Amino acid sequence: MIRLSNVHKTYAARRGSDEHIALRGINLDIAAGEIVGVIGRSGAGKSTLIRCINLLETPTSGTVTVDGTNVTTLSKRDLPLFRRQLGMVFQHFNLLSSRTVFDNIALPLELAGASKAEIAKAVDPLLPLVGLEEKRDRYPAELSGGQKQRVGIARALSSNPKVLLCDEVTSALDPETTRQILTLLKDINKRLGLTMVVITHEMAVVKALCDRVAVMDGGVIVEEGVVEGIFADPKHATTQSLLADEFMDFRAGSDANNTGAAAGQEG
Repeated sequence: MIRLSNVHKTYAARRGSDEHIALRGINLDIAAGEIVGVIGRSGAGKSTLIRCINLLETPTSGTVTVDGTNVTTLSKRDLPLFRRQLGMVFQHFNLLSSRTVFDNIALPLELAGASKAEIAKAVDPLLPLVGLEEKRDRYPAELSGGQKQRVGIARALSSNPKVLLCDEVTSALDPETTRQILTLLKDINKRLGLTMVVITHEMAVVKALCDRVAVMDGGVIVEEGVVEGIFADPKHATTQSLLADEFMDFRAGSDANNTGAAAGQEG
């Protein structure tokens, strides 16, 4: 479904700074219906990678193939049609405060010139899919963070895409809401057969959601494989460090829970 072949991305030098190499020879294959995580620390190049898939960034060299089409050769006229095949979910929900849940979900269809009947046919089934049928006419200010992200997911699905690109979609959410959103994404993958690319800095997200994972550092994929194998036997120092951080976060949360329980017993 998606193939990145020797993809490089270099940003031109700005006054007082050198050019920045964000991606260095990325090779990555993603099968149809697969959920692949791309993980790394800040500045590793993971967000640039996902933006090269939907051509919000044009690779400096190399090719990006989506569903058999070399998208790096598409004309400006063909780009909008291509991008409708790709849904994008962001860390920051990017909802319009003056529009209801329904109207926010419908926005991409409106911009594409769809009729009211076509919009209703596409949006109405998405509301129960993401658990928002009772919030149809509410405004963003009336929603929780998790509900706002559900609107963002439904909006990304409104054009019936083949691929869903998720960029740090749980970073602004609390742990319980994160769990719910990851469960929703897994359910959507099973129901709709969507291919998903998930950008994150959290190994827990990868473990809960993804089939395979690519670990990035310095614009390079340093390790790639099936999630269970990477967790069981990480080879690269970056992967080992990310897993160690996850273990420390787990220990910290466990200790906090135990302290709270003890305090409750003492009280």
